[in-house]
Amino acid sequence: MTTREHAARATVGILAAISFCHLLNDMLQSLLPALYPVLKSQLALSFGQVGLITLTYQIIASLLQPIIGHYTDRRPQPYSLAVGMGFTLAGMLLLSMATSYSLVLVAASCVGVGSAVFHPESSRVARMASGGQHGLAQSVFQVGGNAGGSLGPLLAAFIVVPHGQSSIAWFSLAALLGIVVLFNVGRWYRAHHQRAAGSHAHAERHVTLSRPQVRIALGVLLVLVFSKYFYLASLGNYYTFYLIHKFGLSVQRAQIYLFVFLGAVAAGTIIGGPVGDRIGRKLVIWWSILGVLPFTLVLPYANLAWTSVLSVIIGVVLASAFSAILVYGQELVPGRVGLISGLFFGFAFGMAGLGAAVLGALADRTSITFVYHVCSFLPALGLLAAFLPNLEPHRKLPRVEEQQLLEA
Repeated sequence: MTTREHAARATVGILAAISFCHLLNDMLQSLLPALYPVLKSQLALSFGQVGLITLTYQIIASLLQPIIGHYTDRRPQPYSLAVGMGFTLAGMLLLSMATSYSLVLVAASCVGVGSAVFHPESSRVARMASGGQHGLAQSVFQVGGNAGGSLGPLLAAFIVVPHGQSSIAWFSLAALLGIVVLFNVGRWYRAHHQRAAGSHAHAERHVTLSRPQVRIALGVLLVLVFSKYFYLASLGNYYTFYLIHKFGLSVQRAQIYLFVFLGAVAAGTIIGGPVGDRIGRKLVIWWSILGVLPFTLVLPYANLAWTSVLSVIIGVVLASAFSAILVYGQELVPGRVGLISGLFFGFAFGMAGLGAAVLGALADRTSITFVYHVCSFLPALGLLAAFLPNLEPHRKLPRVEEQQLLEA
């Protein structure tokens, strides 16, 4: 086996490892919203208080991720990945023993810090291990997180709901496993980041847009992220309540429907990146955000069977956007992978948290059904994708040459 083949196998292994750790990280995070029906009943919480839990951990992640990404662009921190998982471990242990709303918020804060540390650097590692196929690498990385997010409700339904809040402590073993794997990823990162940074710096200087064009494009992307994650907040946080309220399902059965939806999100994520590599990321972004609009408009009027079908379609189509958006943003601002990753992950977390809080308060004042009527119009913001420049004509390096540089 040649040296290049050994290197290729190593980077595939690193990409698989970072995706697996993303699965563990987001699985642990998703246990928190999956526990909302239990916590709401046990602590007598309002929908507004439930939304504030999400706002707490996601706003912390939102504010910290761009800062951490900007810092690590200048001073890479290979072992910060394991440290981030350590914060998530602390949050899980605290959540398993929290007997008051304030302790739940502290646990949520620890989970938020863990996400803030994990996402910018892990996204950088995925790009380093991409071999030039940035969209595919981001999709593989993202699908790990989505798969983990879909497992949370299932684990909550079959482990936490029957055995109680204290059973969350068992999931600390998953966090410990993540720390071990991420420590080894950090060793690879430390050994390879200087050579990879030099290759990327040479290969990524290929966008010739003016600064105002870049700013407008970034603004449009952020609005599209707002649309996507504000809508997903209605499904990720309140879908079980919606099913219970409208169709009279049990908590356990509603969690299974949530698992199906989140599984569809995972499937959509793996589609968006490689398709964007082939046909262009702008087309994927346009199709994903605006294309889901007919299905979101119909959802509030559907029966249970069609609600399940529509939620799967919505999950697949809407989820295909984020990998394309993230790589598009990285191409707009070459050499600032950590900053752009932190900005978009952080903004996504912030919008999801804000959406959870706002929609929870709206549900308290009106009804959970009304929330879905309002949110059904959000994907119409996908029309703004028309203002995104097509980056393909602006590339100075052909794709083959770029990949050769990245593999050098």
